[in-house]
Amino acid sequence: MDMAEIRHFRDLRGELAADSPLARFTSWRAGGRAEMLFLPADRDDLATFLRQLPPATPLTVLGLGSNTLVRDGGVPGAVVVTHNPGAALAVADGLIYADASVASPKLARFAAIHGCAEAEFLAGVPGTVGGALAMNAGAFGGETWTIVAAVETLDRHGERRTRSPGEYQIGYRSVRGPADEWFVAGHFALTPGDTEQGQAQIKSLLAKRGASQPTQWPNAGSVFRNPPGDYSARLIERAGLKDCTIGGASVSTLHANFIINNGNATARDIEQLIAHVQAEVERKHGIRLEPEVRVIGEVA
Repeated sequence: MDMAEIRHFRDLRGELAADSPLARFTSWRAGGRAEMLFLPADRDDLATFLRQLPPATPLTVLGLGSNTLVRDGGVPGAVVVTHNPGAALAVADGLIYADASVASPKLARFAAIHGCAEAEFLAGVPGTVGGALAMNAGAFGGETWTIVAAVETLDRHGERRTRSPGEYQIGYRSVRGPADEWFVAGHFALTPGDTEQGQAQIKSLLAKRGASQPTQWPNAGSVFRNPPGDYSARLIERAGLKDCTIGGASVSTLHANFIINNGNATARDIEQLIAHVQAEVERKHGIRLEPEVRVIGEVA
């Protein structure tokens, strides 16, 4: 994609670039480049972009890139990064409204400050509200869609819709709904709570996360879904895979369901380590672990 194609777009307020590196937009800090990269100023700006995007152009949406592996060959078409630290949060009609580009921990803190309970678990979700909605993200026993009252979406034509939870099939780390729509906001129904108690709970959960997860290293959160009745971390550890390393990628010694970038990992290192862990756990325990992370792009 060249600059002539980039100049085709009009009236955008965000940043649009061709052949742009994506590693800085993923929590693994690895991977290739985007053929076209767009950082919208807000959801109206995103709608303007989508209305001008050619129908045949592939489209990928990222939030904080915390659940995604971008292959070293890069991502064809357009990549939209929606994380926006200044995105809107509000309380209205008994619900909390959050733009999809808000970081999930920020929503947790906002809810606690406003005397709302049940969102504290989002402090342990290392991604955006949009990402949490897209995968029914969870932490510390909570799941995103248990508190969703409604969502707002944009489609490929920039058309906005408001949808109810009943229009989606919700499962463990799984959300299925209308095709070619992306979440741009969520409305959350929470119960009244005590502000000080909520803030204390968030502080406690974050301390627990810091003590049990390798937060000081680039990682993408939990790599594998937990199989029914068991825990992926336990199976990986019992297979003797803690600290198993391929290139610059290692299974964390602190939490076996995390793969960390030791500083120079390629996406290929990480993907090969994921496959190795799958094979070894299946060989030793007869259980095939299913990845929770999304792998996108092309092999270099």
